[in-house]
Amino acid sequence: MLFLLFGSSASGKTTLMHDVLPLVDRIDAHDFDELEPPPGADTAWRHGANGAWIDKALALQRDGIDLLLCGQTPIGEVLAAPNADQIEAISACLVDCDDETRAARLGHRGESWFERTAGPLIDSFTWPEWLQLHLNWADWLRRHAEDPTWMPHVIRIAETEATMEWGRWSSWRAGDARWRFDVIDTSSLSRDNAARALAQWVEAERDRLRAGLHPLAAGVWGG
Repeated sequence: MLFLLFGSSASGKTTLMHDVLPLVDRIDAHDFDELEPPPGADTAWRHGANGAWIDKALALQRDGIDLLLCGQTPIGEVLAAPNADQIEAISACLVDCDDETRAARLGHRGESWFERTAGPLIDSFTWPEWLQLHLNWADWLRRHAEDPTWMPHVIRIAETEATMEWGRWSSWRAGDARWRFDVIDTSSLSRDNAARALAQWVEAERDRLRAGLHPLAAGVWGG
């Protein structure tokens, strides 16, 4: 299986990914940015990188290991990746926090983080503007997790239109059983409780697959 933890910066994804590992078995965990995004990495780059991570999940799958992947990739992009329908099952969880918490966490990262993440765009944005972009992205991800029809043009771009399989879910609507994603809000949740919640989610999704009830199992969706 592929377990996707997605969310905007400072949600707590990477911390949560590491904290849950002692609580679950048969799982390999990675941060999306291990692929080292180039300066100015854009949506088209992310679409290509999605395919590389799915290839990793398929390799692990052959050995009976699941992949836990954390990053900012929206679930809609993963489902539209050309090779995504080969995954045994795909489950996703939005890791989120309120705007005040996110702003404080990003502020603690300091100016070096701003310079590194803004990259070649640093002359185009002030720190408050860069912070607002992350808050806007967090809001879009929340809405995307609730409704597949919410502003899909944000991720559906001309550069990759010929390779991405958007038609797999473009006709789905809010409330569709296949568009079913949990949320872990880390605003006030302790690290221990967040890790336990994630571990319980992983096992529940595995149980769903074993029972033949997973709506994003291979052969059930994507056709």
